[in-house]
Amino acid sequence: MLSNILFAMEEGKIMAGEEEVEVDVEQQQQQPCPPLSKNAQKKLLKQQRYEVKKAEKKALLKEQKKREGERKRKEWEEKLAGATEEEKQQLIESRKCLRKERMDQRSDEKGKKMQRLTKAKENGQNVVIDLEFDHLMNSSELHSLVQQIMYCYAVNGRCSCPAHLWLTGCQGEMQAQLQRLPGFDKWVIEKENRPYIEAFQDQKERLVYLTADSETTLDVLDPKHIYIIGGLVDRNRWKGLTMKKAEDQGIQTAKLPIGTYLKMSSSQVLTVNQVVEILLKYLETGDWKTSFFEVIPQRKRCEGDNDIEQDEDTEGKDDHEIKIRDIELEEESEEKDDQGSKRQCIES
Repeated sequence: MLSNILFAMEEGKIMAGEEEVEVDVEQQQQQPCPPLSKNAQKKLLKQQRYEVKKAEKKALLKEQKKREGERKRKEWEEKLAGATEEEKQQLIESRKCLRKERMDQRSDEKGKKMQRLTKAKENGQNVVIDLEFDHLMNSSELHSLVQQIMYCYAVNGRCSCPAHLWLTGCQGEMQAQLQRLPGFDKWVIEKENRPYIEAFQDQKERLVYLTADSETTLDVLDPKHIYIIGGLVDRNRWKGLTMKKAEDQGIQTAKLPIGTYLKMSSSQVLTVNQVVEILLKYLETGDWKTSFFEVIPQRKRCEGDNDIEQDEDTEGKDDHEIKIRDIELEEESEEKDDQGSKRQCIES
């Protein structure tokens, strides 16, 4: 099975159920990858197997959703077919009212979210996601990072005390993938093509790069400081990269006080969305311990080795929060509403 997976990936394709998923092998080969140790090679094999399983699961969920939609549509048609004209009109009007209520509720929730984000833009905690590492990632890893960023924005919008998020160094393929997200142009988030060192050139003394390699532990969040998170899905290839970058630029560094409150199963490196959510939980509670235990998955707090299926969080998903697909549907729905596609008619 594993040899077939490797052969398929060498050919530039993997199978997800009956669908082929393209793998940009040429781009992967062009990436400047350092030599892999035996342990790293073992992890890579596990990662490749995980990617295949993930693609298969995605295809299965897509098919299940399609069947569920067809089932509901058939039930509705049967209900209308067995009703009198008067009952049919009542059913249609009732469904219209339910849809209008849902749309009004969504509109109200969206308005409150925009108010919170606008307020955060004026006086919230500044959190930067540094996107200058796109040249070190392949297409799949870039996609993974984009999913994490989408998750960060959704969670921030639902937070009672949101931060003011920044995307800096946003160019090339990363920018192109972000632009394809539904509603991205209307996100209440700062989008900077320039590196953060240029965007905040007059506030350099306030910049703090969050990296697990720092010797300084972050005790509290200073509202005057601008905290930077490295946007890198590194697969353990680029250890110490963010620390070296911060040192070369002469800016402060700090690490989250994870070791003070819990023991990680492996390293203290977290995904971008996990770091952002930890910061948001701290802004809300003022308690690091609560923030860590509510955000960091149990599997990363267990002793012993974990398979890549358990240890990786490549799509920015979390065990106890919104699923990425739910966020995609929410953003798509909001975008359609903004474009005036609220349909009040029910197909009969």
